[in-house]
Amino acid sequence: MRKLVLGCTVAVLIAFSARSMGTPTKEWQRGPRALAVPDGEVGWASWYGREFQGLPTASGLPFDMNALTCAHRTLPLGTVVRVTNLVTFNAVILKVNDRGPFVPGRVLDVSRAAAKQLGFLGAGLTPVRIEIVSYPVESLISQSIATMVAPAGH
Repeated sequence: MRKLVLGCTVAVLIAFSARSMGTPTKEWQRGPRALAVPDGEVGWASWYGREFQGLPTASGLPFDMNALTCAHRTLPLGTVVRVTNLVTFNAVILKVNDRGPFVPGRVLDVSRAAAKQLGFLGAGLTPVRIEIVSYPVESLISQSIATMVAPAGH
């Protein structure tokens, strides 16, 4: 029964998952239009750890595999998200501090600590749902300004 449920979950995730954006560009790394990312994004998550420990993240801070952080392609850096493992239903609150994943078909890379709490440390990959808890203040301000200066009817 568990294999049937897991198989159905994977089929649904594949059907609704977004295509990978490939390699990043300068404009993509800034991500000002990231507020358009839908709440409740579903897809595959992987984790990264020791090999990146101490290296700089897109936010400028060194990567800490023991912190509850993640990498997302478009969400503004500093966004807080709730990530739910769709196999174990474990959930964790993470802060977006890096860009990625750069592997086609994946929507999120999480730290080792996050993978452990989500219950997929051994598996390496799991289907997840990403829900936005809060955006960083800077993104909300820039989005509000863009809305105010946009021509009427656009």
